[in-house]
Amino acid sequence: MAAQLGASATAARAHEELFAYWASLRRAGRLPSRADIDPAGFKRLLPTVSLIDIVPGERRDYRLRLAGTGLYTVYGREITGRTLGEVYGQRVAEDWRTELDRIVEDRRPGVGCHSLSWRGSAHASLLWLRLPLASDGRNVDMILGYDAVVGVQGDSASGIRAA
Repeated sequence: MAAQLGASATAARAHEELFAYWASLRRAGRLPSRADIDPAGFKRLLPTVSLIDIVPGERRDYRLRLAGTGLYTVYGREITGRTLGEVYGQRVAEDWRTELDRIVEDRRPGVGCHSLSWRGSAHASLLWLRLPLASDGRNVDMILGYDAVVGVQGDSASGIRAA
């Protein structure tokens, strides 16, 4: 249990670090853009960082433009270039779409926990952080993500839970 708490505390500190970096790029209430992001500012977090493109259309979708090398272990394959539906089953993809839609529409960060039970890893979860980016400072056109893998005791419900 102490190891789990330590992992969770480490994940929370990493979330705080990336959030503080992102917040430091905001100017006069405007969202930072992808061009503002310098990966050297959070180098130690890069293995589980992602950049998510918003794919406009009748029904908004999301494509992983970039997925850090540490996410390969989580997903068991390369997910860069894939849409939510290509990475997850339909139900989990819909859960993620709901969370990401909220971030785009509200122009605010999202944070939560995602059980990896859908992958047969009920003992592990992702503590996730998603930060909106906007080329024009207003309209979200990309999302910066960070995932920390932590172990959990017992069975946990599958799906996405926002914090």
